[in-house]
Amino acid sequence: MARADGVHVVGLISDTHGQLRAGVHDALRGVELILHAGDVGGDEILDELALIAPVEAVYGNTDTPGNPRLQATIVREVGGVLIQVQHGHESGRLTADALLERFDAAVIVYGHTHKQSVTRREGRLVINPGAAGPRRFHLMPSVGLLTIRDGEAAVEIVSLPA
Repeated sequence: MARADGVHVVGLISDTHGQLRAGVHDALRGVELILHAGDVGGDEILDELALIAPVEAVYGNTDTPGNPRLQATIVREVGGVLIQVQHGHESGRLTADALLERFDAAVIVYGHTHKQSVTRREGRLVINPGAAGPRRFHLMPSVGLLTIRDGEAAVEIVSLPA
C-alpha cells in the first residue's frame, strides 16, 4: 500500500544466512513490502522480517529445498513498476548486462555475491542490496530501499552496523 503521497517504498535484503543484523529494523522501518533475494537461512529470519512488513523471498544456494515460504523467482508489480527477484546462483554470469538481457523487468534484484551494486541502464535498475547477515569478504553489511514514485524507481543502499 502506497503512502499518502502515492510513493511506494520496498525493502530489499539478501544473504542473511540465518542472522538478522542489528539495524535491519531501523533501516527497513516504514517499508510496505520486503523482498529477500535468497540465502535466508531459516524461517525465523522471515518471521522477524515480517514484524516490519510482509515478506516475499526466493531460494538461495544455501537454503533448504522444499520450504513453501521460498520461491524460485519473484515477479511483482509495485506502483506500476515490474520487479524481478532472483538469488543469482542460477543465472551463470552475474553482471548487470547479463541480467538485463535475461529478464524483462524494470527492476532486477539479486544477491549471492554479497557485494552492493546498483546499475541503471536505459531506465532499468539492476540492484544487489549486499549481504545483511554475517560479514564476509571485508564487505559492509547493507540493505536497499527501493522507492517508486510516479512509475519511476530509485534505490538507496543503506549500510548496517558492522
